[in-house]
Amino acid sequence: ENTSDFSLNVTDCTQVVVPEEVFFTVAAAGILENLLILIAVIRNKNLHLPMYFFICSLAISDMLGSLYKTLENIFIILCKMGYLTRHGDFEKKLDDAMDSMFILSLLGSIFSLLAIAADRYITIFYALRYHNIMTLRRALVILAIIWTFCAGSSIAIALFSYEAATVIPFTILFPLMMFFILCLYVHMFLLARSHAKMIASLPTSTVQQRTNMKGAITLTIFLGVFLCCWAPFVLHILLARFCPHNPYCACYMSIFHVNGTLIMCNAIIDPMIFAFRSPELRSTFKKMFYCSR
Repeated sequence: ENTSDFSLNVTDCTQVVVPEEVFFTVAAAGILENLLILIAVIRNKNLHLPMYFFICSLAISDMLGSLYKTLENIFIILCKMGYLTRHGDFEKKLDDAMDSMFILSLLGSIFSLLAIAADRYITIFYALRYHNIMTLRRALVILAIIWTFCAGSSIAIALFSYEAATVIPFTILFPLMMFFILCLYVHMFLLARSHAKMIASLPTSTVQQRTNMKGAITLTIFLGVFLCCWAPFVLHILLARFCPHNPYCACYMSIFHVNGTLIMCNAIIDPMIFAFRSPELRSTFKKMFYCSR
């Protein structure tokens, strides 16, 4: 009854569907690329450092995102073919498991980016004490805490997502964490020059500072790509929850498949940034591809 006040009608927006061939190709590429990152870090002992372990955590999150969208699409296809029913007990549990995987991927990506940002912060402003502060053992403990918390949160949110008390904290978490990471990066770049002048007299300090800033720039690119790829899907969740019948919200939700594909594109872009910005990873990839020679 209230839609007469809007100039746009829900039926005016057709559903935008991504071809299944494109969908599965993008998902497979994202999974394989991130798997290569994991194999490269495992095989090269020079990469057994806290920073690369945090990068592996981000790669695992990207793989989970691609895997979730792949399984969801297969699930939808089976439902359309009549092999599964949406109201069965098994299908309900399967749907909850996939939702939990999606939330695990999102939370894992956010906290992995936060860990990487904190690692870069320590590298830039506490360079001389970095190896004492961020030891390999501490990095592994941090990752264990992150994934334990993300796993528990994803299960709880997937089981009780119908409760507003659970949905609201989840929707607030994403912008708050992104804002915190952005503030951390802004703080790094504002103080980096003054800090560089203070340690300029130390041997190899200039080279070390340039290396650290290059790492900060790389991770800033990661953050920008993450926001561009995940924010549209998170916005879809918010609109579906708080204004599902609004014609403008319905029009935005008609590009659901496009937003899902963006998540998988994130899984493709991140490994490319790794390979392009890290000479050590490029060297490892070359050895992996040309090992027979």
